[in-house]
Amino acid sequence: MSTVAVPGKQRARFRMPELSPRQNLALTVAFIVAAALLPFLLDEGGRIMDNLVLGAAYVVMALGLNIIVGFAGLLDLGYVAFFAIGAYMMGYFGSGFWADAGNGEGVSLLVGEPAASLPGFHFNFLVIIVIAVIATTIAGMIIGLPTLRLRGDYIAIVTLAFGEIIGRIAINGDDLPVLGKVTAGRQGITPVDKIDLPFTDRFQSLNLRPWYWFALAMVVLVLFVNFRLRDSRLGRAWIALREDEVAASSMGVPLVRTKLLAYGTGAAFGGMSGAFLASYLNTVNADQFQFSFSIFILAMIILGGLGSIWGVVLGAIVLSAINNYVIPEVLNQKPKEWFNLDFELSQLSFGIFGFLLVIMMVLRPEGLLPERRRQMELEEGIGSDEAVYESRMS
Repeated sequence: MSTVAVPGKQRARFRMPELSPRQNLALTVAFIVAAALLPFLLDEGGRIMDNLVLGAAYVVMALGLNIIVGFAGLLDLGYVAFFAIGAYMMGYFGSGFWADAGNGEGVSLLVGEPAASLPGFHFNFLVIIVIAVIATTIAGMIIGLPTLRLRGDYIAIVTLAFGEIIGRIAINGDDLPVLGKVTAGRQGITPVDKIDLPFTDRFQSLNLRPWYWFALAMVVLVLFVNFRLRDSRLGRAWIALREDEVAASSMGVPLVRTKLLAYGTGAAFGGMSGAFLASYLNTVNADQFQFSFSIFILAMIILGGLGSIWGVVLGAIVLSAINNYVIPEVLNQKPKEWFNLDFELSQLSFGIFGFLLVIMMVLRPEGLLPERRRQMELEEGIGSDEAVYESRMS
């Protein structure tokens, strides 16, 4: 803890220790190695492994939304739409949804038996991920177009509307005018192909280790892309846009391209995770794509720290553990026994998340692992007379 002399008072400041690039790299490698070895200590088909797989998928989504909200400062309340689009790409090209494809004999691409002989489209999962990324990137840029001249609450309304439109299509898409059957509605698309990678056995539902390692590989890839983007010219343009759009524009930042790239890049990660979750959950159901899911992912970013890559990872892990383990396994049992409750606390899960966010906003508004710039803004009074005095004294 260090203190700075200010006329009339002394104020304590707490700062995260600064690490060198080599120390950061060493910690990152150690974290990834520890995460990769963790499944060997757990039951391969247990509840904890299931929570780890879901948590890794949520980390990918949260890192994608962090590009839009944390880096570029653009609000997106319809992020669930990209989850839905990615999941439906998996449903279209990895199931028997289009049963008439290939004159009823099916169309397969780089997959083994029995999927290669089944009706419908059955593509290799890596191909489907590429399709999902392309589809969600286009969708992200489409949602970005109406927001180019909007700010604040108006962006929230537009993105919320986009998410709700996709959700309504998912529910009612089993019989649309002109288009016909686009989704299977609430009935859902099931079963969905399991991941089938070259030189490996098809993933199984009872052995979750391959699922976890694949999800961890996605996390590592997305982390690498996030760090590279943050330190790139585009990343600096996003941060400038977040800090002051007018000033960024006057300095030559192309606002249209910068915003569209933020929406498109963030959406691509959501589509990638959506395709993975569709295969893992073995279904694509319209009830999965509720507005509350967008808030769930946004809460991860707020909890961890807007714009902070490692903060978002921590926030996603914490909220995923609370949602998938603490509430259903811990809070859902003991309070019912103690207070004779006749309902499950899992029904109040988003109320619990809201309470946690209120506590965070009061006690630590910058997040668990804040970005340095945001921490300075919220804790050190950037722009105030006190900050000016401190800068002169330093």
